[in-house]
Amino acid sequence: MALVNPVISVPGITATYLKDEYKLPPDFVWTVLTKEYEKVALHPDDLRYEVQEPARLRPDQLYEIAYKELVEELRYNLRKREDLKVPVYPFGYDWRMKLEDIEASLSDFIEEVIDRTKLLKHYNKERYGDKPRVNLIGHSMGGLIVAGYLKSHGGGLVDKVATLATPFQGSFEAVIKVTTGTANLGTSVPSSRERESARVTPSLYYLVPSFKNGLDIQPGSGLPDNLFDPAVWQTSIVGSIKEWIKLKGLPSDKPLQQRAEEIFAMMLGWGRAHRKKVDSFKLSDAGMTPDRWLAVVGVNTVTRVKLRVEKSGSSPEFKLSSSDRADHWNKFNTLDPLCRFTGDGTVPFEGAVPKFLAPENLVCVAPADYGYWEIGDKLINSVGGFHGILPNMNMLHRLLVRFLTGAPDSRENTWGRRAPGVTIEAWKPPLPLADKTDK
Repeated sequence: MALVNPVISVPGITATYLKDEYKLPPDFVWTVLTKEYEKVALHPDDLRYEVQEPARLRPDQLYEIAYKELVEELRYNLRKREDLKVPVYPFGYDWRMKLEDIEASLSDFIEEVIDRTKLLKHYNKERYGDKPRVNLIGHSMGGLIVAGYLKSHGGGLVDKVATLATPFQGSFEAVIKVTTGTANLGTSVPSSRERESARVTPSLYYLVPSFKNGLDIQPGSGLPDNLFDPAVWQTSIVGSIKEWIKLKGLPSDKPLQQRAEEIFAMMLGWGRAHRKKVDSFKLSDAGMTPDRWLAVVGVNTVTRVKLRVEKSGSSPEFKLSSSDRADHWNKFNTLDPLCRFTGDGTVPFEGAVPKFLAPENLVCVAPADYGYWEIGDKLINSVGGFHGILPNMNMLHRLLVRFLTGAPDSRENTWGRRAPGVTIEAWKPPLPLADKTDK
């Protein structure tokens, strides 16, 4: 078996520590336990920089609770021998920023990983430098970053890709985070400070859902059926941004209302443009085929699958009904159209389906796929949600190792579930898998 190409793990939104390097020593302002919203909030006059200047926030390590086990398992199991290490690099990034900027940073990081791998004697012996490539694993928003990178930069430096619970067509939790500060997106406790910060966080608008039949618009209201249109959003969003500018912004000749509307429309526009980019992506654009992309989708968890929007007077209003949270997964009859109304607790199934893959190519996993002894992960899953902790699943680690190495399932300890509407005859995952759909 040839050496496996180095692996880069791209985490989801909020899952990278942020530290303020202006201070000596640096001050951590975002960690698993620390959430300083005022310090991570961005400036209304320039959304690349912090509102509390002078500062210089930079990414640090990934959340250990979600990614340490994944990285360590891959490092151990991808190698042929102890002395033949396979590099597995965490890619920490500033998750607040425009995804295009993060993709550019990923491009630079890929080049760095390749250059470092060339310095390893066993890779040099295998002539890695003749055709250097990396494998990419993207969890949640990390998968969007990977897809966007491949669309913009091509796949000449990428061998295989695995995406885990990625909202290719968005999640309503992003809308709720912006609207209320509460959501199953990230791991922080909801607060008004978080809501204020979220409303001027560009990356959140890249996660706005765009899949069909997700929005339930009040008939006759005249509201647009598109969440990238500012006209469908509650006016309180612009009002909050207006107050943010009033408190934190620099003097300007423009009226506050106009400035707030322009900022809001600009962030939604960034999200819309990126969604169009990812929607238009084809595997052939990156020189790839379906057998080189493992798309894992979480199911069998109560998830917000719809959002009702009504007119309240002259303004739109989001109706956050519990009835729009559902899990109609039926393992005994996945051909039932109702089965599509499921998800991983954060990303609805419809939002997790990429347009560049067929449903027959998807591999679904459920909370039941945690092993008997994964007691800690099951506990975290019950508290923090399936979506965020999915990378910890032991079966998923084995699945990724098989996918990246091309090894057979000699121990019969990997499996998957078919996407709703896919028959066993039609199922074509990127590697041979036991079907556990009805078990």
